[in-house]
Amino acid sequence: MNKQRIIEIIGMHAAEVLPDLADHRFVEDDRLQELGANSVDRAEILNMVLDSLSLAIPRVELFGPRNIGELADLLLRKLQSA
Repeated sequence: MNKQRIIEIIGMHAAEVLPDLADHRFVEDDRLQELGANSVDRAEILNMVLDSLSLAIPRVELFGPRNIGELADLLLRKLQSA
């Protein structure tokens, strides 16, 4: 697993929750909020991503990333330490 693959997984689930993003090419600087995801959408996307990665971590540990790239970095670290 690498950072780019995690970004792809985030994008895949974001497009599931927000169909308008189906043709969007997700990049590190993207912010889900700026792409139209409200707080419920973001929580749902995050849950789907965690399920896809088979990660069970407290949600409080996921606060802080400002964009998809930072979230992917955090998730990659969690995967590597699991």
